[in-house]
Amino acid sequence: MTHRQGLAIAVALTALATLGGGAGSATAQTYGIDFRNTLMPASGGMAGTSVAAPQDFLSAINGNPAALTQYKGTHFTIGGAFAEATVNLEQTAPVPLLGVAPFSAKSSTPGAIVPAIGVAQQLDGLPLPTTVGLAVVGAAGGGASYVQEPASNATSSYLLLLEFAPSVGVELTDRLSLGATMFIGDGYASGPFVGTSGMTNAYALRGGFGLDYELGEATWLGAYYQTTQAFRFENEAVLFSERRPRDVDMGLPQQVGMGIANQSLLDGRLLLAADALYLDWRSAALFKSIYRGQWVMQLGTQYRATDRLTLRLGYALAQNPINDAVGTMIGPVEVPGGIPAVKYLQSQFAIINEHRMAGGIGVRDVLVRGLDFDAFAGGMFPASEQLGTATTVSVASYWLGVGFTWHFNQPPASPGRSDS
Repeated sequence: MTHRQGLAIAVALTALATLGGGAGSATAQTYGIDFRNTLMPASGGMAGTSVAAPQDFLSAINGNPAALTQYKGTHFTIGGAFAEATVNLEQTAPVPLLGVAPFSAKSSTPGAIVPAIGVAQQLDGLPLPTTVGLAVVGAAGGGASYVQEPASNATSSYLLLLEFAPSVGVELTDRLSLGATMFIGDGYASGPFVGTSGMTNAYALRGGFGLDYELGEATWLGAYYQTTQAFRFENEAVLFSERRPRDVDMGLPQQVGMGIANQSLLDGRLLLAADALYLDWRSAALFKSIYRGQWVMQLGTQYRATDRLTLRLGYALAQNPINDAVGTMIGPVEVPGGIPAVKYLQSQFAIINEHRMAGGIGVRDVLVRGLDFDAFAGGMFPASEQLGTATTVSVASYWLGVGFTWHFNQPPASPGRSDS
């Protein structure tokens, strides 16, 4: 198969996935509501660790696009993940102005199917070595639903953000690469305000920029920055006793990430990597009223057990982002009932878990030469938190996913990559 044939097939399948992917809701493996790279085919088995030496090109597109230059030839991935959470809410006091009475219930929000699909292509004939990529990925999700409980007054929230992401990475020198990604976001939301809320969608742009530096023969440094992404869901909610519909602004935060990876141990079979991320939730519409700035530490390892089998393991420590010092407003909306009402609404996006573990495998040349298979699974350790004096939420979740990657016209294997 030629470069052009592989690229044409990949683009066609990506377009189909755009039309068919992304069903369901998602309150699962997120930092705040942001998935980051925790549901990618290879990075998912390393708890999302991927800034300096990502083991799948989708993680480069979605995180540090400069690392795309580590991928030579043509690559096409089709994959996805299923993520589901168990969320329990206990409300011990009424919130009369929201129409909420005391109740205890489990969220009925179903799990989510999150796509991870894309293509990467090395370009020939340019002044500098260049790799371009195109991906459709799940960016963020969250929500909870207690509509089955009459005392909740039909409390329900939903959010799912998908990204269509063209990307480019350029090698400035043999060691230094720069990259950029444009995220074209498609969002679906309802809630979080108690009242009449319809499912609406909105679109927004985001920019991502990165650099990657090969410090030595087996060590890489990486960093990236992503701008905010602001969605406006028009006429999304009719609040409380009002009759007119309100626009609801939601967004993803600006963020930075730094990472290091080394593959010098065990004759190059063992990769160790670490990332530090900061998500500035104070820059995100609506969520700046719910979350504070959040630090995340990701640790991942990959061991090439045989020439075909790779084992992965990861741990992530994510700071609980819940903002304790809330006021009486969420975004521009003054919430009837004051702080107790805000705390109740805050519980619908309370991703409070700090500890996550994940593991995965990679198998080369499955069925045919050049076709690789990746699988991963993980979970968030159960956690609970009292919000104010009357609202208690507890959350636990698990996720699993797979990916198939076709490699065409590859050069000999390069360090740091299990699928090269």
